[in-house]
Amino acid sequence: MNIPKDLKYTKDHEWIRKEEDLIYVGITEYAQNSMGDVVFIELPEVGDTVVKGDAFGVVESVKAVSDIYAPLSGTVKKINEKILDYPEKVNKDPYGSWMMAIESSDLSQWDILLDAEAYEKLCEEED
Repeated sequence: MNIPKDLKYTKDHEWIRKEEDLIYVGITEYAQNSMGDVVFIELPEVGDTVVKGDAFGVVESVKAVSDIYAPLSGTVKKINEKILDYPEKVNKDPYGSWMMAIESSDLSQWDILLDAEAYEKLCEEED
């Protein structure tokens, strides 16, 4: 399983990448493998506020409908329109298919996210 070392992770299987002032969020390879073929994605609107731990969107697959949770609190600055039109991109490239980019209102929340090693242990425990 691919777990990039340069990303942070949540216990709910979201990945997080910081680029300058924005925090990009997507779902991990583990999550998309568990879900199966992704057929629909619902995301917030640009300008919406998200709260750490609260659902910000939905991923629907052939197996289930799953909420996606905000890893940090902040304001949505961008959404990835391409995955709304082509949700299967999440299956083909989960780490290249970000869902939203937020401007965090509390960067101290970054420090409690999982690193790659801790996330890998979590996945092993869940298997």
